[in-house]
Amino acid sequence: MAVAIRMVVAVLGNVASMSLYAAPTVTFKRVIRKKNTEEFSCIPYIIALLNSLLYTWYGLPIISKKWENFPLVTVNGVGILFELSYVLIYFWFSSAKGKVKVAVTTVAVLIAFCLIAIVSFFAFPDHRHRKLLVGSISFGVSIALYASPLVAMKNVVQTKSVEFMPLPLSLSTLLASVLWMIYGVLIRDIFVAGPNVVGTPLGILQLVLHCKYWKRRVTEEPNKVDGEMGHGKECVSY
Repeated sequence: MAVAIRMVVAVLGNVASMSLYAAPTVTFKRVIRKKNTEEFSCIPYIIALLNSLLYTWYGLPIISKKWENFPLVTVNGVGILFELSYVLIYFWFSSAKGKVKVAVTTVAVLIAFCLIAIVSFFAFPDHRHRKLLVGSISFGVSIALYASPLVAMKNVVQTKSVEFMPLPLSLSTLLASVLWMIYGVLIRDIFVAGPNVVGTPLGILQLVLHCKYWKRRVTEEPNKVDGEMGHGKECVSY
C-alpha cells in the first residue's frame, strides 16, 4: 500500500513538473519570432540544466540504492532535454557577446557536473556517502532556483499586476512543490523533500498575490517588466 501511494504521488509529481518544464516555451516562441533574446537572461535555464543533471544522477543506481529514486530520473531526464533546448535557442539568437557568455557559463556548468559525478563515483565506495555528496549539492542548487520567483513577485507588488505571472504557472509550481515534498517525506529523503519545503510557501505566496492583484493590468512599460520577468518567471519551473 505504501509503495502504491508513493508511486501515485511520483506520477502526479512528474505530470506537474512536466507542465512547468514546458512553461518557458512561450518565452522562447517570442525569442524565435523576434529573433532576439531582448532582456531575457539565460542563466536561470543553465542553472536549471545543472539541477536536472544532478537529480538525474542522484536517482540512478550508481548513487541511490537500485531504482529507489527512479521517478527522479524520469522527470529530470525530460528536464535536461527541455533546458538544453532553451539554452541552445538562446545561444542561437543572442548577440556575439551573448553567445560567448552562454557558451562559457554552460561549459563551466557541464564541467562542474562531470567533476561531481566523477568524484561521487570514484571517491566514495558506498551509496550513503555518494547520496550525501550529490544530494547536498543538488539541494543547494535547487534552493538557488527557488529564489528566482522572488524577482517575479517583487515586480507584481511594484506594478500591482499579475499580468506577467500567469496563474496556471503559479498553480503548477505549488502543485509540483507539494507533491515532491510529500514524495520526499514518504521515502524519508531530505534531499528530495527539503527544496520543496521552500518552494511550497513561495507557491502559496504567488497565489496570494494573484488574489490581491488579479484585476489589475500593467499600463506602463510592459516590455520592461516582461524583460525583467524573464529573469525569474520561468525559473519557477524548477
